[in-house]
Amino acid sequence: YFGFVISRLGRFAAALRFLTIIPLPGSLGTTEDELTGATPFFPLVGLLLGCIAVPLVWLLHLLLPPLVTAVLATFFLLGFSGGLHLDGLADTADGFFSSRERSRMLEIMRDSRIGVMGVIAVVMVLLLKVSVLSGLERNDAVRAALMMPIAGRSALVMMIFLLPYVRKEGGLGSPFYSKWVGWSLLLTMVVFFVAGFAAMGMKGIVAVLVVMFVVFLFSRMCHRKIGGATGDTLGASCEISETVVPFLLLPNFFI
Repeated sequence: YFGFVISRLGRFAAALRFLTIIPLPGSLGTTEDELTGATPFFPLVGLLLGCIAVPLVWLLHLLLPPLVTAVLATFFLLGFSGGLHLDGLADTADGFFSSRERSRMLEIMRDSRIGVMGVIAVVMVLLLKVSVLSGLERNDAVRAALMMPIAGRSALVMMIFLLPYVRKEGGLGSPFYSKWVGWSLLLTMVVFFVAGFAAMGMKGIVAVLVVMFVVFLFSRMCHRKIGGATGDTLGASCEISETVVPFLLLPNFFI
């Protein structure tokens, strides 16, 4: 039993090390086996980040105007991952909107330099997050702060389940395709739906379904463009899903 617990803690630590910049002492979560088994813990990492963000956003709303709070909240949510997923969004936009053949798209996405479409994608996503968060009341902004990291990390698991990894030589996201995909999706859905209902009631259930639909549409786009997923498209799905959540909390929105 003790070995089982340590094994799961190691996989959770691996997920935390990979998805965030939170420093962890020791070597727990650094082995290849722990990394390949980390996928089921992605939504739990999102839940942890959401629980960290909630008091920060609540306090900021007490002290600062809504627009400043929205900017800082967006910065905190971005900072959790060190910009990893935003970088994936930029690379994906550069590749997908290059009007090139599939192999060339993959080369562009691997290029560390950012292009015009990548800049546009990053700016638009950040502007959308800030503008929508600034339009929320304090309680809804707090709910958004909880749900956005969960939605983003859940999207990673959904994409892994829906699409094959296309880089034969491997890449940043390839270790998570080795096993645990079905179990990962099941745990993700449980965490996502429970968190959505706890935070927003039935609106939370609808919000989860909307995010799932958006991830499905983006997955179809990825399949059409490059035949599957890469680490960059996984990061892009995280950013897109995070952006969807606060929209669903706007006053007079359809839910």
